[in-house]
Amino acid sequence: MATLRRLREVPRHLLVCEKSNFSHDKSRHRHLVETHYHNYRVSFLIPECGILSKELKNLVMETGPYYSVKNLPLHELITHEFINTFVKKGKLILSLDKDTYEETGLQGRPSQYSGRKIMKFIVSVDLMDLSFNLNSKKYERICWSFKEKKPLKFDFLLAWHHTGAEESTMMSYFSNYQIQEHQPKIALSTVPELQCPVLRSSALGGEPEAACSAPELLDWLGAVFSHAELNNEPHNFISAYCCPQPSTVVAKAYLCTITGFILPEKICLLLEQLCRYFDEPKLAPWVTLSVQGFADSPVSWRENEHGFRKGGEHLYNFVIFNNQDYWLQMAVGANDDCPP
Repeated sequence: MATLRRLREVPRHLLVCEKSNFSHDKSRHRHLVETHYHNYRVSFLIPECGILSKELKNLVMETGPYYSVKNLPLHELITHEFINTFVKKGKLILSLDKDTYEETGLQGRPSQYSGRKIMKFIVSVDLMDLSFNLNSKKYERICWSFKEKKPLKFDFLLAWHHTGAEESTMMSYFSNYQIQEHQPKIALSTVPELQCPVLRSSALGGEPEAACSAPELLDWLGAVFSHAELNNEPHNFISAYCCPQPSTVVAKAYLCTITGFILPEKICLLLEQLCRYFDEPKLAPWVTLSVQGFADSPVSWRENEHGFRKGGEHLYNFVIFNNQDYWLQMAVGANDDCPP
């Protein structure tokens, strides 16, 4: 089955829709999840479901922990000890306003969304390259910039791939700073009598009077996750939105939302488990998994520059069908590269 892509421009953001199958050799679902690093909220919706399976519930409860460190000097992230202890690969990417950039004395590049008057710059530091060249002039200059020239401090969220004992190591490593452990917030609920769009896995763009399109589904999901009224009652002054047609009413649907700093590997496990949901016959024809990134993250996917002055959205959504077909929807804001 070939992967199809459909681009749709809507005001202030770009939506990319495609369909494939999880068994397809060229399916890129895992790569896309693994390269979307800064995940703030994960939600999944299962129609015709009242009780979450033990396997799914265990995964949901094991999405943490993550940590916050306040007023952490930037130079702590380029020390040889920190890189050797915690960093396996990756870059330190800074999104700086013009004055701060000039004060650092470092080499960077103008933001591609600066316009005629450049007001923002991007600085990238390859941490692994630094760790192998601690005696280089480049390393000395970066240390001088972070420690003396412009000693920046930030509040950080930290998370990492679990290998055993890092939790205690991280707490002790930053014990001189305000470090705090957090667990993601988990909201579980059953939605009764939910009106759902009718979907056909082969009809990404929908079919007149037979099936709704992928963009219509994404709009509907946003309303469901926001707990908006979907009946378009005349006395409702908050929302006039209603479920797209054709639709069907399910007796109940299970909704789970996880909020925090969530690693891609945790989302991969959730996606795999949702794919296995249809190993046994189910009433639900499809389930969804939606992921939102932090609005102020300096990147969206991989190292793609991300801006948030006009919204900050970067998100993706999987619609998983009972035949292992899937739809993938990706959206970014106006100051972003096209989703990968």
